[in-house]
Amino acid sequence: ARAPPQLEEKMTQSRERKIPYDETIAEEFLNNKMDGGGLQTFLGIQIVEAGPGFLRGQLDVRPELLTPFGNMHGGVLSAFCDHMLGCVCYPAMNKGQWAATTEFKINLTAPVSKGEVDATAAIVNISRTQAVVRIDVTNDGRTAAVAQGTVTIRDQR
Repeated sequence: ARAPPQLEEKMTQSRERKIPYDETIAEEFLNNKMDGGGLQTFLGIQIVEAGPGFLRGQLDVRPELLTPFGNMHGGVLSAFCDHMLGCVCYPAMNKGQWAATTEFKINLTAPVSKGEVDATAAIVNISRTQAVVRIDVTNDGRTAAVAQGTVTIRDQR
């Protein structure tokens, strides 16, 4: 699945602003070597594409992630966005730095009940100490959620 046009534009802007990009770290995400267990493993989040300032991930819709009404729980989509929000920053940060979500907002725009959920995260702005990221989530050819958040970037202790 391709990113929505507005996100394609953000990805192009990221490339033009020459956001730092460590291909080795991106490859580790793509090869799922950054899987440290926990929630992303339970949810089954897979990183499928990476480039300067953007990252694309996928998540299969499974029965255990649905509400009794048959739709994916909003908390699952929120966790997916939060994961993408932080992960997109790592290839752009200095080695040893880490990112912690400071805040994010999500608009759930359409119910998700089957198939695959695709999220594309794009860095809107990054500095030495923080980054702002936009995440667009699609399912079955339509926008399912839009999120934007901020991460604090910290040096290794």
